[in-house]
Amino acid sequence: MTPKINKIRLDALYRAHNRRENVHPDPLEFLYHYEDLCDREIVGLVASSLAYGRVEQILKSVSAVLDRMPEPYYFLKSSSLESLRLTFRDFKHRFTKGEDLSIMLFGAKRIIEKYGSLYECFRTGLNDEDDSVLPALELFTRRLVGSDLCEKNTLIPSPFKGSACKRMNLFLRWMVREDDVDPGGWERVPASKLIVPLDTHLHRISLVLHMTKRRQADIKTAQEITCAFRSIIPDDPVRYDFTLTRLGIWQVDSTPEILNQLIC
Repeated sequence: MTPKINKIRLDALYRAHNRRENVHPDPLEFLYHYEDLCDREIVGLVASSLAYGRVEQILKSVSAVLDRMPEPYYFLKSSSLESLRLTFRDFKHRFTKGEDLSIMLFGAKRIIEKYGSLYECFRTGLNDEDDSVLPALELFTRRLVGSDLCEKNTLIPSPFKGSACKRMNLFLRWMVREDDVDPGGWERVPASKLIVPLDTHLHRISLVLHMTKRRQADIKTAQEITCAFRSIIPDDPVRYDFTLTRLGIWQVDSTPEILNQLIC
């Protein structure tokens, strides 16, 4: 029999740790500086897409991009692919170079020109019968990359090629949910259809909590873990992502004991 999760204790952890003062260092903090949703969704796309590697380097790389993009929405609207390539010609974040970044940003510009915002574009891919955002996410990533520009981009993996799409699901968590940590704004995308942003910390914790037995951190594992969380809180399955991930990052001595207390 699969052990159950103690929701009361999980909610207590959420109340204790899901606070804005616990966000730093995290690329999410960049979104707090932008009140206009049109700016914030672009900043969220940049910050989440670069959220891999050491956190110090992530923050440095995101800052380097945003420093060159004053008023992101108007910056993109007035940019061409050539001007973006020139602006970010010397950019590098691990194995991501300025070309990938420029193509992604130009894809965002084309989406904005056609749909008005990234939000409105994403919404066109949502269907009531879909049990998750995966179909909409696949369509969104294809529009973002643009097959006429590039078939592969290090910043935009495809969920239908097996990737857990941790960074894109992180972006969606930031944009859809709204609490002390997640700023929200995409009000008509149901939080109930979100998928957990599966990183090594959440994967390890989910194994301990018996939410999955899968050892590969792919999209199937992300869906399985999401399904387990959805059985606990159907309308907000990624509610505990920040809290549990923080436990994994902090690696305090009491973490194993805390996790064991969550299992009924």
